[in-house]
Amino acid sequence: MTGQIDARLRALGVTLPDAPAPAANYVPFVRSGALVFVSGQIAAGPDGLIKGVLGADMDAEAGAAAARRCAMALTAQLRAACDGDLDRVLRVVKLTGFVNSAPGFTDQPRVVNGASDFFVEAFGDAGRHARSAVGAALPFGVAVEVEGIFEVA
Repeated sequence: MTGQIDARLRALGVTLPDAPAPAANYVPFVRSGALVFVSGQIAAGPDGLIKGVLGADMDAEAGAAAARRCAMALTAQLRAACDGDLDRVLRVVKLTGFVNSAPGFTDQPRVVNGASDFFVEAFGDAGRHARSAVGAALPFGVAVEVEGIFEVA
């Protein structure tokens, strides 16, 4: 199915990955009323997981690129939750970004901007959202994980 959001993604040169399967005993998303809660998506690119510790072996720019990949995976899950129709997304409500941070690294918001910027590019004003950005130890040594809440029609 192709709509306005798919056309915008094509114009941005974005190809969404397949919606990743859960890595443990959970579901990739839950719909409750008009809200879709998408489980945390870890940073992965065409060559596999994007690993690193921000402030140690990875800088904020590389972290923001990893967060953008998380946002693309979130959007792939959202597409699945909307039966393939991203035009059903009314609003990106809230993102929570987790950044694999070295002691003393305090630029988590700049890293998570990679995800936030993607949603505004893809969904326009409906992509503006509330957000948290925190440092954490992450599974598999990935650099970033992002989860989201979305309002859908």
